[in-house]
Amino acid sequence: MPTVDLAETKLRDLNSALHKLPHDTNETRWIVANPGGKHAIACGVSLPITVEIEGHVGYYCAGMNSAATVVIRGNAGVGVAENMMSGQVRVTGDASQAAGATGNGGLLVIEGNASARCGISMKGIDIVVKGSIGAMSAFMAQSGNLVVLGDAGEALGDSIYEARLFVRGSVASLGADCIEKQMNQQDRAELNAVLARAEISGVSADDFKLYGSARRLYHFHVDNADAY
Repeated sequence: MPTVDLAETKLRDLNSALHKLPHDTNETRWIVANPGGKHAIACGVSLPITVEIEGHVGYYCAGMNSAATVVIRGNAGVGVAENMMSGQVRVTGDASQAAGATGNGGLLVIEGNASARCGISMKGIDIVVKGSIGAMSAFMAQSGNLVVLGDAGEALGDSIYEARLFVRGSVASLGADCIEKQMNQQDRAELNAVLARAEISGVSADDFKLYGSARRLYHFHVDNADAY
């Protein structure tokens, strides 16, 4: 179990070591001490290893993650798990803006709150936020699921495509072309599956409301000009 102290080791050396691991490595659990808010920690990891970061991180931690499990025991700066492909990223504290932005797959769990633009342009990622999210979250979200156990800020789902947004609390306002939808059995099953993967129990799908695209902005139509 390698332990890397970023108070003594350069971040570039840590990321380089993670990138050079062979596919049959037995170094499958890494501990990162004293992250000190550094940016781009554990970016681009592409093996099914576990990286546990003991403290707060800066921008783009676990960006482009593929297959790895990254646990951040603290808060995360802008763009945590940005462009994530697969695997799992878990933040035990709060996350700044654009958490999970452009994520293609995998699971991002934020145990605290997430700031503005959480899940923007998400493309298949599942994001679970135990707290609340800020304004303009899920802007242009294309696919995947955003699950919020708290409240959502203004302009939720603005210009959304086919992502599903499940919110248990209140929504300050909906963005362009985002509407509340009736939740069917498939939606409930998908929500329950995401909650189970995020290891969240004692929560019922019936406690959530579903939001998604009204599909009026897919193609320009003069009658919808005021919504663009």
